[in-house]
Parts: sequence; structure tokens; C-alpha cells
Amino acid sequence: MKFFQTIKNNIPNTITCLNLVSGCLAIMFAFNYDKCYGALHGYEMVYICIAAAAVFDFFDGMMARLLHAYSSLGKELDSLSDLVSFGVAPGMLMWNTILLNTCEGVFSPWIVASLAIPVFAALRLAKFNIDDSQTTSFIGLPVPANALFWIGVCAWMHANSTFFTPWIMAIVMVLFSSLMVSRLHMFSLKFKNLAFADNFVRYILIVGAVIFIVSYQAAGLAWTIITYILLSIVTRNKTI
Repeated sequence: MKFFQTIKNNIPNTITCLNLVSGCLAIMFAFNYDKCYGALHGYEMVYICIAAAAVFDFFDGMMARLLHAYSSLGKELDSLSDLVSFGVAPGMLMWNTILLNTCEGVFSPWIVASLAIPVFAALRLAKFNIDDSQTTSFIGLPVPANALFWIGVCAWMHANSTFFTPWIMAIVMVLFSSLMVSRLHMFSLKFKNLAFADNFVRYILIVGAVIFIVSYQAAGLAWTIITYILLSIVTRNKTI
């Protein structure tokens, strides 16, 4: 029985490790940005790996709740995995996006600004681990949402063959990443029930996400996260 209990307790941690592996693969593909993998380029493989990490990140928490398999190890492992998948991976995606689509050198300050993404993600996760108040809502933009935003930005630039001036991108990366450590109250995407009145903004966000993604494919993720931020600002004084 103890053997099976050990297996049960480690199922959430195993899923979390799959999150970590997905993040590591995303980083590897980011440095093979233009290489083709079948019909996909390296940067598109980054999108897939980060999306897979987000799925694993969702299910590890769900399994921990279903199996009552909470642990301090799992909490720390989850944050470390999130830092790789949603901090370092999107940072390296933007590093290579600017490097390979502009005339900037590898150590240009505008390229180095992409390191703001993993740095602010690390600060956000560290703050989250010592703050017991963020159980039903968040203070600051969650790191997975920040990662999805940068996938959307990168996809939009490729779809439109429009690459922003590097210094503009540097400013946007620093300012947007700083939202992760801001005092902005963000509503949680977890449903306590399916009642429309209790989940009005969540349903709006889901409908908006579907419309954006159908209309703009991966680029729609950027608009989805912007909508999430705007809805959080509008509902900041309400219990949702």
C-alpha cells in the first residue's frame, strides 16, 4: 500500500516535470529559430512547447487537488518549472526574434532587454510563494499569461512581416514584464462553479479568446492577454 501511495503522491510532480521538459525543449527550439522541423520552423515549435507546458501546469494542480497530494516539494518544483517554461523560454524566443530579424548585434542592449522577461518572472514566482493571499486571485500578471502574450507578439510579427524597431520592443518587453511584479489585481481563471453570474468575466474572456484565436491564430493570444488585463482592471473592486 505504501508503494501505491508513493506513486499517487508523485503523479502531480511527474506532470510538473513534463512542464519543465517542455520548457527546456522550447529553449532549445528558440536557438534553432529558423530551422525547419517538418512543416514548422523552430520558433513555431517554441509556441507548441510553451503551450504544452501551460497544459501540464494546469493539470498538475488539478491532479494534486483530486488526489490530495499536496507537498512543499511540489510547490517549489512547480515554481522552478514555471520559471523555465514561462520565463526563460519566452525570453529566449524574443532574444532570437530580435537578433535574427533585425541588424542588432547579439549583445545589443535592445536584445539584452529580453532578459527582463525571465528576471521579472523569477521575482513574480518568488513573491507568489511567500504570499498566502493569492489563493482566489492574483497580484500581478501570472507568468503563464505573460509567456502566452509573447507567443502572440512573435506570431503577429511573422504573420504580418512587421518587426518593430528594436528599442521599441525593448521598452515594451520591460514595461509589460513589469506587470508581473505590479500591484495589479488579476482575477483567477479557476471556476468554482459553472454559474454564469459568478463567472461572467471568465466567460467573456473565453469567448474573446476563441474569437481572437480563430481570427488571428497564435497571434490572437496577445489580444487575449490584453483583454484579460483590461477585464481585471475593470473588475478590480469586485469579488469574482
